[in-house]
Amino acid sequence: MTTIGDAGSPRAAAIGVIVLVGTLGAIYAISQLVRNSVGVIAPDLAAEIGLSASQIGLLASLFFFSFAAAQLPLGVALDRYGPKRCMLGCAAVVIAGALMFAAAKTPAGLVSARVLMGIGTSCYLMAPLTLYAQRFAPDRFGTVAGFQLGIGSMGTLLATAPLAWSTAAIGWRATFVAIALIMAVLGAIIALVVRETAGRHPAAAPRETLWQGLVGVREVMATESVGRLFAMNLSIYGSFVLLVGLWGGPYLTHIYGLGLTERGAVLLIPAVTQVVGMLVWGPADRLFGGHRIAALTGAGATALLLLVLALLGRPPLPLLIAGFALFGFVASYMPVVVAHGKSLFAPHLVGRGLTLLNMAAMGGAFLSQTVSGFVIDLFPAEAGVYPLSAYRLVFALQAAFVVTTCIAYFGARDPLARPR
Repeated sequence: MTTIGDAGSPRAAAIGVIVLVGTLGAIYAISQLVRNSVGVIAPDLAAEIGLSASQIGLLASLFFFSFAAAQLPLGVALDRYGPKRCMLGCAAVVIAGALMFAAAKTPAGLVSARVLMGIGTSCYLMAPLTLYAQRFAPDRFGTVAGFQLGIGSMGTLLATAPLAWSTAAIGWRATFVAIALIMAVLGAIIALVVRETAGRHPAAAPRETLWQGLVGVREVMATESVGRLFAMNLSIYGSFVLLVGLWGGPYLTHIYGLGLTERGAVLLIPAVTQVVGMLVWGPADRLFGGHRIAALTGAGATALLLLVLALLGRPPLPLLIAGFALFGFVASYMPVVVAHGKSLFAPHLVGRGLTLLNMAAMGGAFLSQTVSGFVIDLFPAEAGVYPLSAYRLVFALQAAFVVTTCIAYFGARDPLARPR
C-alpha cells in the first residue's frame, strides 16, 4: 500500500495525495456519523430508555461539550507529537465509546458513551488539517480543507437514511457495534498509510516542552482578530447539526407524522447537499476575493432560511424538502472560515490555532443543542409530541444567534482580501 511521502513521480505524488485525503476523509466521515446519529434515532431512544426533550438535547450536546473541551489539549498534542499519533490514540477512545453506547441501558450510560465518543472524535478534522497545512500552499489549503470536509460530510449523510435503514434492520445497538468495527479498520489503515512529511513535522525540530506548548496557546489567543473568528465559529456548525443532527427528526415526526425511514430519507437530502456545498465553498474565498465576504454570505443565507422556517412553521412537505436541500448547501461554508482562521496563525501555531477555533464551533453546537432542548421542554407535550410553536421558537433563536456572530465577525482582518 502506498505510504504518504513515498512519491517519486508526479503520478505517484497524485496517488499519494488521493490516498491521504481519502483515508483521512473516511475516518472523519465516521466521526460525523457518530456526531449526528441522535437526530434519526432520538424517538427510538426516547421510547426504549424514556428520554425527555431536555435529556435528548443533553445527550446530543454533551458530545460537543467533550469535543470542545478536548480541543486545546489536542492542539498542544498536535504541535508536539504530530497528527498521526493523535489520530491513532483517539481511534481507541471512539471504539470504546461506541461499544459502551451499544450496551447502555440507562440515560447515564448513553451520556457517558457520548462523552467518550466526543473526546475520541475530537481530532479527525484538526489532525488532517494540521497535516495539510504542512503539505500544501496557503492558497490551496482552503480547497484541500473543502475536500476533507466534503468527504467527511458523507458521514452526516450516513447518519440519515442509511442509519434509519440500519436501525430498522438490525437495531441501533448492533449498528453502533458495527461502527466500532469500522473505526478499528480505519485506524489500522491510518497506521499503515499515513506518514507525516519528513523535514516539516515538528518532530524534525527540537520538540517543544509542555510549558512552551502552553505558551503557544497564549500566543494563539493574542493573534489579531482571533476573537472575531472565535465568535463566528460559535454558530458555524451548530446551525446544521441543530436541524439535521438533532431536532429535524423529531420535527418531521411530530409535525408531519413521518416514521423512522421516512424522516431518514428527508434528512438525507440536506446531508447530500452539504457534501456538495463543502466542495463548492472550499475555493469560494478566491471567487469572492477573500474569506470574510464569502463566510458572511453563507452565514447570512443560513440565518435567513432558519427564519423563514420559523415563520412558516409547517410549509407544504415539497417546499420543506426544497428548503432543507438549500439549507444543507448554504450552511456548509465552514471551509471558508477554517481557511480564514488558518491564514491568521504562524506555521508553528496552526495546530493550536485551528483547535481553538474548532473548540468554538463545537462549543457553539453544545450551547445551541442544550438551550434548544430546554426551550422545547418549556412547551407541554401531548403523548410525547411537542407542539409546532416549540420548534418555531428554536429555529428563530438559532437564526438570531447566527446574525449576532456575524456582527462580531464583520471587522475581522482578512489576509486574502483584495485591496480596494
